[in-house]
Amino acid sequence: MTRSTATRGATTRAERGQGTRTLVSPLALATPRGKALYWTVFGGVVLAFALAFLFPVYWMASGAMKSPDELVRTPPTLVPGSWHIGAYTDAWDLMRLPTHLWNTVVQAAGAWILQLVFCTAAAYALSKLRPAFGKVIMGGILATLMVPAQALLVPKYLTIADLPLIHTSLLNDPLGIWLPAVANAFNLYLLKRFFDRIPRDVLEAAEIDGAGPLRTLWSILLPMSRPVLGVVSIFALVAVWQDFLWPLMVFSDTDKQPISVALVQLSQNIPLSVLIAAMVIASIPMVLMFLVFQRHIIAGISAGSTKG
Repeated sequence: MTRSTATRGATTRAERGQGTRTLVSPLALATPRGKALYWTVFGGVVLAFALAFLFPVYWMASGAMKSPDELVRTPPTLVPGSWHIGAYTDAWDLMRLPTHLWNTVVQAAGAWILQLVFCTAAAYALSKLRPAFGKVIMGGILATLMVPAQALLVPKYLTIADLPLIHTSLLNDPLGIWLPAVANAFNLYLLKRFFDRIPRDVLEAAEIDGAGPLRTLWSILLPMSRPVLGVVSIFALVAVWQDFLWPLMVFSDTDKQPISVALVQLSQNIPLSVLIAAMVIASIPMVLMFLVFQRHIIAGISAGSTKG
């Protein structure tokens, strides 16, 4: 055996040893005591993280079931002394939650649909059709991300209050939420980066089969883009659902306000337990959406990868 062969063998053994080096050796984990200790520690860590995330949810949901005196008691009680379910029914009726929840659904759904259509079309054009001055246009779009959102409130309000050319007002109209939401530079950039990673061979194969640009987008790219479309959808829906300042400026009519604005406007003479119950009800749709689409969130982390 030569010196170089021995050196390579020693290096390989050292690298293999470094690759399997852990806090506890595999030999110790293979013993019954090691397995029991491992699963005990692992289960304790998982339980601790689960409690850390679920306890705030329990605290909010149980707080709505406490009496007004118990709710402000110091120190607070972990479990309500008596469970008062009536706070949820009072919140549903007194704060007119069905009306405001429906307003929020209409505003979020419209912004989501328009954003998917226009952002996907713009990202596809900038990525695959490559128009003239496409990089300049993309640079201008990304430059808007450096402008604080608060600095755009006054120009946006003046625009929708007196829409240019047609001179109509979009105040107290869902279009006042939908149209500004369409111009989302971050989601457009996310979609463009995904389209950039799709091999050119896929589009060339579609062109050979006689597919035009729209057919290629609809039949080829969109089915491949489900992970990133799911992530963009979640971003779009959450952004509209949790927004407060812009809907407050757009909707002066109380009957047309979304749930985020209504909870503040109608909470003046409402008991605290009823207000907490209303917040719990308002948060349920977002929690359900994350539970349903969590697979798309995880898949969107690796968006852009293609299978060979």
